[in-house]
Amino acid sequence: MGVADRCVVATESAAVADAVRASGAECVLTDEGHLSGTDRVAEVARRPEFAGYDVVVNVQGDEPFLGAEAVRGAIAQVAGGNFEIGTTAVAATPAILARPEIVKVVTDDAGRALYFSRAPIPWLRDEADRSTRDPLVRQHLGVYAYTRTALAAWVALPPHPLEIAERLEQLRPLAAGRSIGVALTPEVPPMGGIDTEDDLVRANSVWPEFAEATSHG
Repeated sequence: MGVADRCVVATESAAVADAVRASGAECVLTDEGHLSGTDRVAEVARRPEFAGYDVVVNVQGDEPFLGAEAVRGAIAQVAGGNFEIGTTAVAATPAILARPEIVKVVTDDAGRALYFSRAPIPWLRDEADRSTRDPLVRQHLGVYAYTRTALAAWVALPPHPLEIAERLEQLRPLAAGRSIGVALTPEVPPMGGIDTEDDLVRANSVWPEFAEATSHG
């Protein structure tokens, strides 16, 4: 993507590590006991060889179709000094509101995340207000950028009940009062995260065209 100074794959799987290294990429084997991707990234960030980087970026492994602009957007939230944690969202149609596997986000007027949920947010109470609600629908994308301080603070917190209930790790720092800036990207991924076998089949069918397009982008 050309958006970071260094790219490292963090995994607890020796098989994944072997495949990554065979492709010529850098990989770090991490502890098997991590409960989230952020915990895994924090372990890597604590290593002496990575101590010189001020902003740490986490692109989740189950979101391979994220574009460079989505990653740049998350980084910009932090590198610009506006927020200690950055992420990205894309404008979406109301059709996603009925799909709990797609995470939604609402923000304040400055782009600060108010809440992330698998539930339909913003909720439409009155049908007459649909034209007001629909432009506010945002799909959250699986990328985070953090200052080193914010990353360390995130993983030092215990899991929050909201995080446990929704199975959304970003609710942990949000509930603790940490600011998360949400960039909007015009890039709509060809598909979302890979969570099921059916998702994997579809991803394999879409990947060649996506890889060809991004290699020339």
